[in-house]
Amino acid sequence: MKILVAGDWHSELHEEAVCRAFSSLGHEIFRFSWHQYFKPIEGFYSFFAKFSRKLQNKLIAGPLIAQINADFVRTSLNLKPDVIFIYRGTHIIEDSLIIVKQSLPATILVGYNNDDPFADGHNKLLWRHFLAAVPAYDLMLAYRLHNIKEFRRIGAQRVELLRSWFIPERNRPVQLTPEEQKKFVCDVVFAGHYEPDGRDALLELILREGFNLKLFGPEWNLISQRSQLLRQLAPIVPLRGEDYNKALCGAKIALCLLSKLNRDTYTRRCFEIPAAGTFMLAEYSEDLASMFQEGVEAEFFRSTEELLEKLRYYLHHKEERQAVAVSGYHRVIADGHDVVSRMRRMLKYIPEVK
Repeated sequence: MKILVAGDWHSELHEEAVCRAFSSLGHEIFRFSWHQYFKPIEGFYSFFAKFSRKLQNKLIAGPLIAQINADFVRTSLNLKPDVIFIYRGTHIIEDSLIIVKQSLPATILVGYNNDDPFADGHNKLLWRHFLAAVPAYDLMLAYRLHNIKEFRRIGAQRVELLRSWFIPERNRPVQLTPEEQKKFVCDVVFAGHYEPDGRDALLELILREGFNLKLFGPEWNLISQRSQLLRQLAPIVPLRGEDYNKALCGAKIALCLLSKLNRDTYTRRCFEIPAAGTFMLAEYSEDLASMFQEGVEAEFFRSTEELLEKLRYYLHHKEERQAVAVSGYHRVIADGHDVVSRMRRMLKYIPEVK
């Protein structure tokens, strides 16, 4: 099939991973990105242009948004793809999808979004075009179970669950060099974003109890300035490329915390951590417990007391910790939580939608 993948494309973890998965399955892939429309320009008016572009991207309004949609329609009509897969279509308006559908009735429009557009904490401006366009998609893929009924409620034609994934070439067991060991080896690691849901207090507690913790991710430096304990870990930086996987591989235990903003019952890290061959200790949810057998393929905590208890136990029981890590690795492989398996599953819906 000929597949057009459209999205922001600000990282290689999302749209690009989808493209490579489709390509590995033998399909002809084309890309449409809108991230570059907002890149700053050089010259005398660069300050004003940068401000204007940033504002249009934030408000998702203005001539650049109109240009993105015109170019998206033009690209679609020229390529005449069998499938258009739109990843987190915040910048694609309903009218553009309607034009494509009317002009290319055989083309299947698929939408997917890893954030929760129905959650109260999100900026409503961000999701207004996406939510308004939901009825125009032939197939809407929900990241979370509870989003399925919410998409249906606002007029989605068909909704299916498509969980996130790990990327085999990026998330895998690796041996660290002596230099990398100095940087990444620790008792416990959390590699993820800051969110005001109490995770900073949780990490402070882990430090207070004397565990060797390493912390990586965006926004933590600002938070650490008002925490004497977290300040010890500064500078706290996001991890790029292979460093994220190396940080997981360097830890005896990797924490998996669930986003309250997105009402998560699982997250991408619950696949990436076992895929790296690392022991996962995650916040408990029934959803996660349905994917990993507790105490066999992963461990869960329901309270800070249980978190500390399991940290102490597994850090002092190496063989049991390693056995759980190995079983978790085999579970994510056997159950097809990789990106290629996810896209293969998604493509099985296309003939049904047609």
